[in-house]
Amino acid sequence: MMTKSEARDPEKPFLTTVEAAAWLRLTKNTLEKMRVNGTGPAYRKHGRYVRYHIEDLVEYSQANKRKSTSDVGRS
Repeated sequence: MMTKSEARDPEKPFLTTVEAAAWLRLTKNTLEKMRVNGTGPAYRKHGRYVRYHIEDLVEYSQANKRKSTSDVGRS
């Protein structure tokens, strides 16, 4: 599993689904379902491989920041 500091390494900006899910503290299956439903972070296709850029994960996390359970979000 990749740590957040390792994931921010500019030499390794792309994460696999397993690595991205771990970074977000989600399961692989949850992240895959979010991708199918269009509710998860942006992803890229490199050939047949799905990859998540670390900046997209940070952006997704920031966009889902809440201060209250009553906050309306896109989730």
